[in-house]
Amino acid sequence: MHSYIPPDRFFPYLTWTDIQQMPHPEQAVILQPIGAIEQHGPHLPLVVDAVIATAVVGKALSQLSPSIPAYALPTLHYGKSNEHWHFQGTITLSAQTLIAVLTEVGESVYRAGFRKWAIVNAHGGQPQVIEIVARDLHQKYGDFWVFPLFVWRVPNVAPDLLTPKELEYGIHAGDAETSLLLSLLPDQVRLDRAVPEYPANLPQNSLLSMEGDLPFSWVTRDLSQSGTLGDPTAATREKGDRILDSLVQSWTRVIEDLYQFQPPRA
Repeated sequence: MHSYIPPDRFFPYLTWTDIQQMPHPEQAVILQPIGAIEQHGPHLPLVVDAVIATAVVGKALSQLSPSIPAYALPTLHYGKSNEHWHFQGTITLSAQTLIAVLTEVGESVYRAGFRKWAIVNAHGGQPQVIEIVARDLHQKYGDFWVFPLFVWRVPNVAPDLLTPKELEYGIHAGDAETSLLLSLLPDQVRLDRAVPEYPANLPQNSLLSMEGDLPFSWVTRDLSQSGTLGDPTAATREKGDRILDSLVQSWTRVIEDLYQFQPPRA
């Protein structure tokens, strides 16, 4: 059941007495991987975001010093994916449901004595929801530090491997995600079905943009007929291996930083 997570780091394999007897649970880091079950074009499986979150967390935990207490909860596979619901197979929670689920999981983590909970998200459609949960939980429990984190917002080599166009517009099932899946789940990638597609008719000479400081609201159907945003035909396993390794190295550092984190004091 632990998938990419090392069994000795998999929270559900602990017993309640293991947790009761932890010497300093308030110092331990509890990680919640979260992804989505949503369309990723005709060439990738629905599980892309969930597998990326799970693999990055698991492989980082494998490299972590044994002296650092850190555990991963089971990956939350369902997320807020309503921007993709015009494409068959997408499973989505509402923002309200996702907030409720994460809030109640977080409160359970807090009741167990833990005080550092990191939500490690790999789906671009829900960072704002996770940030709301983190702020509200910390406001309610002042000694509970919740970290709303995104898998891709760490140093990694993707900018060195992708074209400028892909970096800006290849945000879904493009080169980066396809390359990663070739590294993680190669048997589930159907490159013979891959089609490059970029959004057309975007605002020109405007301060407004698809993704940026001044975005407009959109659903995937507005931007893509295939469900792909980017060029998956450029993907290779070698690129995926390099991107994955760089993400894992950075996330190992992030978990170390979470363990060392000291709350600010005004």
